[in-house]
Amino acid sequence: MKRLYIIRHAKSDWSEEGISDFDRGLNKRGKRSLPLMGGYLVEERIMPQLILSSPAKRAKKTAQELAWYVGIESNKIRYDEELYEATLQTLLGKVRLIPDRISCAFLVGHNPGLTELAEFVSGEQVGNIPTCGVLGIELYEEDWQSIGSKAGKIISFEYPKKYAKAWEHQQE
Repeated sequence: MKRLYIIRHAKSDWSEEGISDFDRGLNKRGKRSLPLMGGYLVEERIMPQLILSSPAKRAKKTAQELAWYVGIESNKIRYDEELYEATLQTLLGKVRLIPDRISCAFLVGHNPGLTELAEFVSGEQVGNIPTCGVLGIELYEEDWQSIGSKAGKIISFEYPKKYAKAWEHQQE
């Protein structure tokens, strides 16, 4: 089975005035979220063979950190300019180009495109993938080119606030 993990970048930093949207990094909350989600990926043994990422600074940092947590070499990350502010159609086109030898891929980028992709491919209402959210979809077909409407089912939907609350309870 093919699995696609749709991952929204961690929370971005809006504190610097005059910086372009593309060049915004991560804020403190975003930086705290990455170990939580990295830990989730490790615990669940989710190991991509390929990471497709927007090259925007916040997405790039998210992809690099998560790759580090799961033990993926940086040469398995492919940055694509078209993933920045990508539409549903652009995202579908990029996923359809994934080689069939890849059984598990991460797609790291931005909303609203990522949420639209998750809803289109799963046929389910997601509403919003929060920052640093990880939504897993298992595809029904064995080739990436077949991905389309209702092409798979959501197998997981995790995000930092779920783990932050659990962590807080463990500390009490």
